[in-house]
Amino acid sequence: MKSALAVDSLCWYAVRTHPKQENRADSNLRAWNVETFFPKVRDVGCSKSAGSPTYHIKPLFPGYLFARFVLNKQLQKIRYTRGIHSIVCIGGAPAPIDDQVIEIIAAQGEDGMVKIGDELKPGTKVLIEVGPFKGLTGIFERETKDTDRIKILLDSVCFQAHIEVERRLVKSVSMH
Repeated sequence: MKSALAVDSLCWYAVRTHPKQENRADSNLRAWNVETFFPKVRDVGCSKSAGSPTYHIKPLFPGYLFARFVLNKQLQKIRYTRGIHSIVCIGGAPAPIDDQVIEIIAAQGEDGMVKIGDELKPGTKVLIEVGPFKGLTGIFERETKDTDRIKILLDSVCFQAHIEVERRLVKSVSMH
């Protein structure tokens, strides 16, 4: 019954893109006045030459994005848009996605950027896994203005110190 209603109403669909064509497909769909949701994450790597972190934006779901359209009116136009490979189907028919699924993903960030990872709360004990402080533990205090960095109170046998480290370098640990 729901799929019969979806054919004539505005619904979200998962759209498969050609390899590395997510941005192109998103742009072209928007040019057709089709609402899209293309969630992305900020990925951190390490520059081999400088040894410093490098940041780049990548799709949360590589090769896919979401488009909201009326199936009966826009399917052919969407299917043949440059950058689009196909619409995700179940049993040969395009599968609508519940609005709440899109809302849940969108609520994890803003402007299409999604935050992934452990949510640290003040007082959480953390272990530094990489870098010059590797193996040391501390207490998470707060995030800094640069969202990839956090401030922790470092525990040591002889002293305590406040330091800022990149979020990706720590993991929370139980306080036993």
